[in-house]
Amino acid sequence: METDIFTFETYNQELYKREVEMMKKVLTYGTFDLLHHGHINLLKRAKELGDYLVVGLSSDEFNQIKNKKSYYSYEQRKMILEAIRYVDEVIPENTWEQKVHDVKKHNIDVFVMGDDWEGKFDFLKDYCEVVYLPRTVGISTTQIKKELKAVKNG
Repeated sequence: METDIFTFETYNQELYKREVEMMKKVLTYGTFDLLHHGHINLLKRAKELGDYLVVGLSSDEFNQIKNKKSYYSYEQRKMILEAIRYVDEVIPENTWEQKVHDVKKHNIDVFVMGDDWEGKFDFLKDYCEVVYLPRTVGISTTQIKKELKAVKNG
C-alpha cells in the first residue's frame, strides 16, 4: 500500500502555488539587453499593476528572427532579470504568436508594454487588460549602443 507523505516542504510549495493562482498577474515582454533605468522603471510600474510579474524574455533565436543582436545571451539576461525584485518569473519568448498562449497558460490579468507598441497588442483585450506605459525619456538600449560605438570609434 502506497502512502503519500505530506512534508512541511511540500505543504509550503502547495500553499505558495495556491497563493500565486489567486494573485493578480501581469505579463510584459522584451529583450532586456544592456539593462538600464528605463527597463527598471518599466518593470517597477508593471509590477505595481498586480501582485505577480511574469517577464517574457526574447530568446537568442527569436532575436535573430527580429534581426536583433544582444550583447548578453538569453541565459545571462534571464539571470539578471531574476535578480530584480519586481520580477517573479521569467519565461522564454520564442515567437510573435505565443502571446495568447502565454496569457492563458499563466492566467494573466494585465498585459503591459511600452507605449512605443501602442495598439500592437490590442488583440489581447479579449483575454486580459492591455496597458501601454510611457517610456522613460532620454534612455534606450539603442541609444546606449550608439554611444558606446561612438566612444569606441573615438
